[in-house]
Amino acid sequence: MANSVSLNAKSPPAETRAGSRVEAKPELTPTQRAKLQLNASIMQASASISIGAQDDPQALLYKSAITGINEALQAELGDNAVQNAASQDHSPEGTAGRILSFSTAFLGAYKKQNPGMEDSAAMEKFMDTIKGGIEKGFREARDILKGLNVLGGDIAGSIDRTYELVMKGLDDFAANAGGPEEEKAA
Repeated sequence: MANSVSLNAKSPPAETRAGSRVEAKPELTPTQRAKLQLNASIMQASASISIGAQDDPQALLYKSAITGINEALQAELGDNAVQNAASQDHSPEGTAGRILSFSTAFLGAYKKQNPGMEDSAAMEKFMDTIKGGIEKGFREARDILKGLNVLGGDIAGSIDRTYELVMKGLDDFAANAGGPEEEKAA
């Protein structure tokens, strides 16, 4: 910064330019000096971040988000969890596969939490629940992308294709999970 402050300077002189006498301020303790230096460093860093953020605010937001996510996931997924996940297949088919795999994996836990429900009723309620959550997630993702003015063209098409694949996969899952048991009972 152009206007730097020397933190090593001693107290100001006891007299001002006009010749009037002012009380001398006591010297800073080492703790006060360290705190002042820290505050000055923070202010300088904030100013340079602010200037950089004007040039590319999305990059700053992205970097902050990635750093926070990596820190939160480090214990379970190791270092650079986000970067490692980024190497995954992001095609509509790959994304739909991950959504289906994750969401349908909860069926067993759902049935255990609802032991009094018949299998067909549990499956129907489970499917309604996860479909509702998935639809909400797609809506929110679209709203976010729309707010960033990037929802259109290939992105919108990829989202539509992913949604279609997920819904078809859920229907197939429900049919296959209930089908053989229902046939045995009939």
